[in-house]
Amino acid sequence: MIHLKNNGYLPVHSSDLVHRARKLCLDIPASIRVARVASKFVELDVSINPDDLDILIGKLNPIGELDNTRHVVEEKIEKEEGLKDGIFYFNNERFWESHESLEGVWKKCYGKEKELVQGIILLAVAFAHRQKNENSIGVGMLGRALEKLGDSPAIYGEIDVDRIRNKIKEMQKAKALTIFEI
Repeated sequence: MIHLKNNGYLPVHSSDLVHRARKLCLDIPASIRVARVASKFVELDVSINPDDLDILIGKLNPIGELDNTRHVVEEKIEKEEGLKDGIFYFNNERFWESHESLEGVWKKCYGKEKELVQGIILLAVAFAHRQKNENSIGVGMLGRALEKLGDSPAIYGEIDVDRIRNKIKEMQKAKALTIFEI
């Protein structure tokens, strides 16, 4: 995962950014799958030999200056740490990474807790779709997220679940995704 500083791009530019990034990197063995546009960065989902990472970053510089990189792999992580990471990533518009961290938490949960975490994961994925200019897909996921949250407790760790439920209902009514912190 590569984050480049956002130089004024919007989610509507996501597809163009993927094509531009691929064109810039034609002469190196890199696979650029997706661009997700957040307010402060453009997130590119890439596969590349680690030895070629600096070359890739240099080639992508016309899109934006490097913000950070992260090798995303399934990690074995303690539930509390995964929850903390998931919140951090969500609140920093790194929704795909939030989804990945929370999935590690979800795997350690049972019953109603598992459903609750899945609801938060679905919300993160809805916002990841928004970043790819797939708003209708994201809005469509809100119902599933709300269903999974069900009648779970109002607070989960440091997450105000009631606030999430209310935000989801507001977004469903508006038929639009509005980013907020959890």
